[in-house]
Formats: sequence, structure tokens, C-alpha cells
Amino acid sequence: MEIIQRYYPNLEGKQIQQFASLQSLYTDWNAKINVISRKDIENLYVRHVLHSLGIEKMIRFRDGSLVMDVGTGGGFPGIPLAILFPNVSFHLIDGTGKKIKVTQAVADAIGLTNVTTRHCRVEDEKAQFDFIVSRAVMPLPELAGLVRKNIRREQQNALPNGLICLKGGEIQHEIQPFRQRAVTLQLEDCYGDPFFKEKKVIYVQL
Repeated sequence: MEIIQRYYPNLEGKQIQQFASLQSLYTDWNAKINVISRKDIENLYVRHVLHSLGIEKMIRFRDGSLVMDVGTGGGFPGIPLAILFPNVSFHLIDGTGKKIKVTQAVADAIGLTNVTTRHCRVEDEKAQFDFIVSRAVMPLPELAGLVRKNIRREQQNALPNGLICLKGGEIQHEIQPFRQRAVTLQLEDCYGDPFFKEKKVIYVQL
């Protein structure tokens, strides 16, 4: 938890409490439903929470924004982002029902009123949003094709509406089809932990 406060020193008391509750909640749920690898649960705040918050380094969502997290798994990046941006609405979807069950339970337990969840494939979600976020769910061109229908035309943020993904390793081949519409941010320039050496945030205008 200390590492979250190091990089986000201006959190309010409620946000600190919500972030602090995640370790015990995910540890308990992971014992019943494996949503995080066993080796990663001890590194929850660096490898999952702080990694999810890396999207904030690309954009600070304005109040009233609508964001969908595709393939949220156990709630990443959606849950940490919903804590950080309490006045932004987050819709978290996943094709695996038990993972959505965990996500909803965690959101309820920490009192997140700006989160909705749905057990569905992205192809079946018709609602529209300012941004789609995701963490290593599928190749960028494939995901962009599936979520283009979910992007609102109305703009209200500093960046034009689009797709923001957390990726690792070599991704040049994934962003090549988007040419000038893609922006890459190296998370090792934002966070000091060695885990972020190959981690990136990719934004694509859709």
C-alpha cells in the first residue's frame, strides 16, 4: 500500500481506505476463485494495482467520463481506476462469470458506486463510452476492431475518445496499423520498480 501513496500522495481518506482493503479482499477471493496467479498475489500493489493506475499517466479522465474495461478479469485495470477517479463511471466486462463475480464483490465491499459489471463478451456489449481500457486481453488491432462500435462521438477529455491498453514486451507490430493515431508511454519512466521495465501504455484514437 505504501507504494501507491508514494506515487499518489494526494489521495483522500476514503480512497486510501479502499486501496488498503484490496490486499485482504483479493487474498480471500483468490483462495476460492483463482483470478490472480498465486505468485502475484503477494505483489498485488505493484503488479496489479499500480500497473492499472499507469493508465492515469496517459490521461486524467474528466469527471463525468464513461469508461469500459474489456476483459477485466478480477477487476484490473477497472477497480483501481474507479478508486482513483470516483467521479468517472466504469463498466467492467468479462466473458468468465466467476471473474465478474469477484469483481462485483470487491467493488461492493469497498463501496464503489461508480462501477457496473457485466458477464459478457465484448461483441455483445452495445453501450458507448469515451474510452475503452484493457490489460493485455488480445492484440491491439483485433481489440480495436471489436470496440470501435462502443466509442462515443461526443468528446469531453483532453485526448480524443479511443482505446487505452496496458501492454508488455515488443508491441511495434501491434501499433503499426494505426500509424499516427497511436501514442506509446513507457511506464518505467513513471514508476521506479523493475517490474515496469517492459511495460507500456498504448493509446489509439478510434
